[in-house]
This record gives sequence, C-alpha cells and structure tokens, in this order.
Amino acid sequence: MQTAFEKAAHAEALEQSEHLKSALLDAVTHDLRTPLTSIKASVTTLLDSEGGHRTIELDSEGRSEFLEIINEETDRLNGFIAGMVELARLEAGAVNGEAGVSNIEDIMHNALKRSETLLADHRVKVDIQPELPLVKADARALAEVVYTLLDNSAKYSPAGSTITIRSFVTDAGVEVDIIDEGPGIPKGMRDAVFEKFVRLDKRAGGLGLGLAIARRIVEAHKGNIRIEDGGGGKGAKFVFVIPVGE
Repeated sequence: MQTAFEKAAHAEALEQSEHLKSALLDAVTHDLRTPLTSIKASVTTLLDSEGGHRTIELDSEGRSEFLEIINEETDRLNGFIAGMVELARLEAGAVNGEAGVSNIEDIMHNALKRSETLLADHRVKVDIQPELPLVKADARALAEVVYTLLDNSAKYSPAGSTITIRSFVTDAGVEVDIIDEGPGIPKGMRDAVFEKFVRLDKRAGGLGLGLAIARRIVEAHKGNIRIEDGGGGKGAKFVFVIPVGE
C-alpha cells in the first residue's frame, strides 16, 4: 500500500509528465502550423489573382515571390516530417552500429559535399589525419551526424567566419571535431541541446530535432558526443568519437 509521501510523489511526477507533453505538443503544433499557414496564404493569394473573378492583380514578379514562399515552406515542412520519422526510426532501434565498417574520410567528404550550399558564406578548413582506421559505422547515418553538425555551425556562426572539421585517432576510437566561431553554447545548456525540441534561438527555425538525432545515431554506434569551447575563447566545438572497426 502506498504511503502518503509516495502518493504525493507519484501525483507530482504525473503532473510534470503532463506539463512536458503539453509543451512538446505546443512546440510541434507551432512549428508544423507555421509553414502550413504560409503555404495556405500564398496559394489563396494566387487563386484570387486567377480567373474571371480575380480580386487581386499580380504581375509576374509577384507571382514568383508567392511561388518561392510555397517552395521554401514545403521544403521546411518536409524537413520537419523527415526529422520526426528519423527520430522514430532511431528510437525503434533501426540504426545498427554493428552493420559493418566504414571509411570516416569518405563519410566526411560526402557530408561536406551535401553541405556546400549551407557553407557557401563561410570559410571551411578540413584537417584529416592520413590513413585513418575504419570505424564500426552505418556510413549513411554517420554522414547525417556530420551534416547536422555542419548545418548547426553554419546557422549560428557569422558569415565569413571559419568552420573547421577535423578527424584523428584517439585511444577511444576515431574522433571528429567541428569547430565554429559563433556565440558558443553556455555550459549549462550543453547537455540540454541534445534533447528533443530544444533550441537556443527560436529565430533559427526548425523543431530542435537535429542534435537529438545526431546523439542517438552516435550512441547507437557505441560512441559518444559532447560540446566544448571553441578555439581562442569563442565559438563551439562539437566532438564525437566512434570506435575503430576490427
């Protein structure tokens, strides 16, 4: 039979759980509804400019602007859904770090190629130790981690600043560092940013799933990921380590 203290603790835990569920639902609802609202408004405007009962006059440039909004917001919505699906896959154990061995240099170069547009306004420095050993990794999943960290650094660091990506062998395995010259991440938030729906700056957009997905992928590979201070007392350094393959 539960004591009064146990009953009170259980009630408090339930209340906290409900508050958390409510906060997560609010975050998801807001970030999914925002692009849908923009898409709906743009489509409505375009429809009102068509046909014999048009109520709005749009020139070619105006139509192109609304079509561009629809295109961008559709991509944004697709990204949200893809992130949530990927997180569900990870939590269901769909990524297998024991699937085989991969070349970390190829993984990094593939992620950099995919990130070319994101990194267009930054200087990129690549420093990879020669003849790195193979790692126990799902290459596609690990490339997603590198891409996510590059995206995060590009998003939060000023144009013209340097983003450094490097890799080398340590006693724990192969380490990958991504270092930016942005505002950095306060020590008290460095664990929190790897949680679902956590964003330091809501103006940056997104659901706050990228780093949560990255951590789950690294942990599925029996590795670890953390955040440290960037070089020269500024910026952030994302570090992850993956065990060496046999």
